[in-house]
Amino acid sequence: MLTWGLITGAQAFVWNELTLNAVRLLLGAAEAGFFPGIIFFLTLWFPAYYRARIVGLFMFAIPISTVIGAPISGLILNLEGTWGLRGWQWMFIIEALPALAMSIGVYFYLTDWPVEANWLTTEERQWLQNRLDGERTNRERHGALSWFKSMLDARVLLLGLVYMGCNIPQYGLSFFLPQIVKAFGDLSNVEVGLITALPYVVGAIGMIIWSRHSDAVGERKWHTIIPLAVIVVSLALAAIMPTPTLKMLCLCFAGFGFFAVLPVFWTLPTAFLSGTGAAAGIAAVNSIGNLGGFFGPKVFGLLKDYTSGNFASLMFLASTAVIGAVIVLVLGHNPALEKPAIGTESKDV
Repeated sequence: MLTWGLITGAQAFVWNELTLNAVRLLLGAAEAGFFPGIIFFLTLWFPAYYRARIVGLFMFAIPISTVIGAPISGLILNLEGTWGLRGWQWMFIIEALPALAMSIGVYFYLTDWPVEANWLTTEERQWLQNRLDGERTNRERHGALSWFKSMLDARVLLLGLVYMGCNIPQYGLSFFLPQIVKAFGDLSNVEVGLITALPYVVGAIGMIIWSRHSDAVGERKWHTIIPLAVIVVSLALAAIMPTPTLKMLCLCFAGFGFFAVLPVFWTLPTAFLSGTGAAAGIAAVNSIGNLGGFFGPKVFGLLKDYTSGNFASLMFLASTAVIGAVIVLVLGHNPALEKPAIGTESKDV
């Protein structure tokens, strides 16, 4: 979080394409360590029964930060010329500050393991650790993977492609959504920011509700496939809608798919990965999937420029979600992997 914040702020001082690409490369390196580290950290704290909703609460920050950040960014852009800086420079500097502040709080508050958490009672620590140990024992009975083998495991590689199928539509649209909205008419920066935030509001709500429902019924496969199908249908319809209102409505449905799929998706690799294998496997899935952050905006932009419209670009984003849904359908999910070993069951609280 510390390096992520510092590098984000550094983007305010790039002066050409080369320096922008260099800083963006460093930003990707910072994110590459942070996100899989958090997902792995959550597996050390929360039993599988709670995992989708907990990952959902963590990843809720993604859409809600856009809901809050989009209109704020519009306001910050109005600082154009203040202290000799451009509005976009102020945006990077100011929006880097929360990560820097939170990194300090996280360092002093979080502990590595539940047994070290002095804010839990002895009974709570014992219950939680016993449940987590029982689930780990069960996973390892089905086959434990070393850190190296986990990165080469076929399931890990395929789930990396699924994650790419989630990220390409999300990143591709998020980069160009303000331009799409701007084309609706004569809108100010703040108005564009408010309209752009709408799909993220829907996505934030959908993420919480969908992840809780997945935990409640103990089902993962279809709770991953259905949001991907929603992405496909919504983007395909958005590509052909003739009016801004209808197009935006479809993009709001797509927002549900973008974010509802994410917390449930991350229950798939964490169901069969354990220990150092989990850390490496999650990192591998994240690394493969985050290539979508490059391909999504890049291909979207190329198609948009080549066709002078959004139809081909939106259809491309939809097609990648189809591939992800097919892979999940074939791979499936074994619910037994999320159960504690016999003799270590404990009542859910």
